[in-house]
Amino acid sequence: MKDLPKYHETFVPILKVLNDRGVLYYNDLRKIVRDEFYSDLSEELLAQKTKTGDLVILNRIGWGKAYLKMGGFIDQPERGYVKITNKGKGVLEKGIFTLSDLQNDPDFQTHRGRKNKEDASEQVENDTPEDKIDSGIQEIEDSVKQELLEKLKNMDPYLFEKVILQLLHKMGYGDFIETAKSGDGGIDGIINQDELGLEKIYMQAKRFTENKVRETDIRNFIGAMSGDTQKGIFVTTSKFDDNAIQKARDAHHTIILIDGDRLTNLMYQHSIGVQIKNVYEVKTVDEDFFEE
Repeated sequence: MKDLPKYHETFVPILKVLNDRGVLYYNDLRKIVRDEFYSDLSEELLAQKTKTGDLVILNRIGWGKAYLKMGGFIDQPERGYVKITNKGKGVLEKGIFTLSDLQNDPDFQTHRGRKNKEDASEQVENDTPEDKIDSGIQEIEDSVKQELLEKLKNMDPYLFEKVILQLLHKMGYGDFIETAKSGDGGIDGIINQDELGLEKIYMQAKRFTENKVRETDIRNFIGAMSGDTQKGIFVTTSKFDDNAIQKARDAHHTIILIDGDRLTNLMYQHSIGVQIKNVYEVKTVDEDFFEE
């Protein structure tokens, strides 16, 4: 499956577009390169965003443009606009331009202030700064989610049920009712889908450490649902086995299954059991600000 290009893989496409189109506004250049060279990527890939909210594909094309400008392969004839240089046209005649070619280019080295081209600490890396930021944040998120899951697995089962109900309430569902802890027929909570309580959703929470939720668990849950609802949410800290998943799919009711990974993702997203530690600002030049 084709993946998003690295920023240095956009060098030649950028130069080709500028060679064909002449002078282009910076943001127009990014979109044209995306549409002409990467339109065959999946919608999911094209919609991917950095942690700062920029589309990844446009961000990487932007960095490709920035590095080409550092090396003198493109120029900025006026504010916010770029064009290819004779040096850039020379690259197109060659037909290939790699990250290594950029790193060894004398003009680029001069722009970067490199006195020794063997100095690895100043080598341009394979990822953009945003890629590295996103990778670091993702590593932190993964660690927090793993710790969150361990705490859920070891907490009191009744408190676990409360956590799930709080999460659903934070996700926009209406008031919820905790069912009695004995003789509840496998129903741990009842959630109002709307504020007026016109439609209800039944919830079952299983705090498992290792065992998977089985088909019999789903069958019992469906059997415990009364005739006043056709919707249920089954949550676990572990996984659902294949038969359990199939049983939920085949049911006449609408049964949503939430395993441990999805649960921690939702808790992280809706700030249940986690808190913000640090906030970092990443700023970029506002091209429109410099337009007359």
